Amino acid sequence: MEKSKLYDVLETMRLPNGAFLASPSKHYSYVWIRDVCYAALPFLYNNDDQFEKAYYALLDLFKAYEWKIDIHRFQKPVHRYEYIHARYSTDLKELPVEWGHAQHDAIGSFLWGIGAGLARGKKMIRDEKDREMIQKLVDYLNCVQYWSDEDNGMWEEYQELHASSVGACVAGLKQVRMLVNVPEDLIKKGEETLKFLLPRESETKETDLALLSLIYPYQIVSRQTALEILANITGKLERKYGCIRYAGDQYFNEGSEAEWCFGFPWLGLCYGHLGDMEKVEEYVKKTESIVPADGKVPELYIGGRFEANENTPLAWAVAMSILLFEYAEALGHEKNDTKETSLG
Repeated sequence: MEKSKLYDVLETMRLPNGAFLASPSKHYSYVWIRDVCYAALPFLYNNDDQFEKAYYALLDLFKAYEWKIDIHRFQKPVHRYEYIHARYSTDLKELPVEWGHAQHDAIGSFLWGIGAGLARGKKMIRDEKDREMIQKLVDYLNCVQYWSDEDNGMWEEYQELHASSVGACVAGLKQVRMLVNVPEDLIKKGEETLKFLLPRESETKETDLALLSLIYPYQIVSRQTALEILANITGKLERKYGCIRYAGDQYFNEGSEAEWCFGFPWLGLCYGHLGDMEKVEEYVKKTESIVPADGKVPELYIGGRFEANENTPLAWAVAMSILLFEYAEALGHEKNDTKETSLG
């Protein structure tokens, strides 16, 4: 698969405001905070300004709803609509429908991206107002008590305490603590929760694909915990055409759980973080086997069949495929350079 083709597909989902559509499909042609953060990841490692533009769009979104964030810096949300919304129209407006908006991982992901961009020398902060909004998001996570608040999680389902959500917030807070005021105990409370929960995702889920985020991109768990998470996921969730999200998932379940495409590249990236190059190569091959020739990587394959669902392409899945292929390509260059050096 040519990377350029995948980038072309991803570009078709970029909006004029810099954010990304989750998918051009009927039910996914919206902007999710979390999906934008993951869709923008390939551009973190590029020299252009596409990564920053995605985050500027989200910063402008937060500014538009600053009044709500201001309320919930001091008053804990009770109803789900009071939380910072997770999903928006293409012009970044809230949608007046019931939704599982309590998704702390989305806010943590945004903060992590701001810090990661700054660490790579990107101009993530345009002015003092941007910095102020980041501080308000930190205050918001403190007010909602992210370390103990039951949220809808990465999959936007029923509320419980999710390790992946807590971990995203810990990672995000660590990334921005040199930029704004992050009380040290705000991070420690999350870390204590993770010690209690991991390697489980939640009380009801022994393992979950969302836990991969704690290894890549966040890199906030120990090697031993990472290996436990990976063993659970590859042993219990991996399938022929991708990974199921968790045991018993009913989304697009047609007698067998749906197999999510970004599972394979995500696993490869996690193994890369741990230095297991054989596993990286294994998941490159598995990813290549499920990426369509046109580069339009779907959300999932249905019921154990090589049949994509309607949410095709999915920006998040396309981005993860790009990231793994680029990582493997960089490894190949390193090997060649090492050979040339030894021969020289």
